Amino acid sequence: MDAAARLAVRQERSRPLIEALHDWLLEERARLSKHNSVAKAIDYLMPPKGDRWEAFTAFLHDGRICLTNNAAERALRGIALGRKSWLFAGSERGGERAAFMYTLIVTCKMNNIDPQAWMADLLARMPDITVSRLPELLPWNWKTEREAVKAA
Repeated sequence: MDAAARLAVRQERSRPLIEALHDWLLEERARLSKHNSVAKAIDYLMPPKGDRWEAFTAFLHDGRICLTNNAAERALRGIALGRKSWLFAGSERGGERAAFMYTLIVTCKMNNIDPQAWMADLLARMPDITVSRLPELLPWNWKTEREAVKAA
């Protein structure tokens, strides 16, 4: 469905459930002591102490918002899978290098760049480029340069 259709369904089906949840949370919070861990969780979510309710219910106002965090989970899966391997970076400096490289690779992905193509071009061009021109090889600049070459 498109965003407008999703929003209409959310207004019809989800809004009543969210409103009932809101009322129930307020009723339950009134019965709990301020030291209760559930009360603290409710306070974290609900105004006036917490300010998360608006973010929690944002999907009711925008049909483009995804109801799950599956995309974020998928994005973090590589980090979780690589964690054991990173324990063997060799040293603190090796770990810092690995983190630096991972940051560049994720930056490529965020800019819709094939990290392997970028890295191959980067390694081929770095020996012949001056330090002052290194920023040209950063993923977002590299992509702009490639698009300009294709357009020409």
